[in-house]
Amino acid sequence: MYWKLFGIFTKIGAFTIGGGPAMFPIIEREIVTKRHWLDDDEFLDILSIAQSAPGVIAVNLAIFVGYRLGGVKGSIVAALGSILPSFIIILLVAAVFTTFQENETVQAIFKGIRPAVVALIATPAVRMAIRSRLNLLRAAMLAATTLLIALAGISPIWIIAAAIIGGVIYATNIRKHVSENRDNAEKGGEQ
Repeated sequence: MYWKLFGIFTKIGAFTIGGGPAMFPIIEREIVTKRHWLDDDEFLDILSIAQSAPGVIAVNLAIFVGYRLGGVKGSIVAALGSILPSFIIILLVAAVFTTFQENETVQAIFKGIRPAVVALIATPAVRMAIRSRLNLLRAAMLAATTLLIALAGISPIWIIAAAIIGGVIYATNIRKHVSENRDNAEKGGEQ
């Protein structure tokens, strides 16, 4: 199991251009669709937590998926698999990039990669919107968040903090409401 986990994240880390968001659909395909190690809801929950946690999203996702599948050892193995290829590739690129950075072919390659990277990042965003059962309220929150970040320049950190506080308040109120209804039902049954 650990070798498979390491192999999956090493392969994804080595061949994914565009960073963490570009890895999401590939990790999902490997972990959810092909191997059925997690279901869609579990993956969506882990993805949400990984995006909210501090640090590199791809490594966070590897750690959370690895932990879910193999505990602490699984998280270490998945994180190493995710980090190692990037580390080696960056070392190699840094060693030769200054020699080729002005080369027109290299510049053309990077220009050609950009649209593919945008698509790789947009795909999981659309999937998450569909899977999160986007209703009118959630769509309004999504639009407001996007506008606050893109146009008003508000840091995503404040948006995440506000969402966490709002989620805690909402969950507390729901629990309180359920508890009151249960108490009322029990009192009604005693009479």
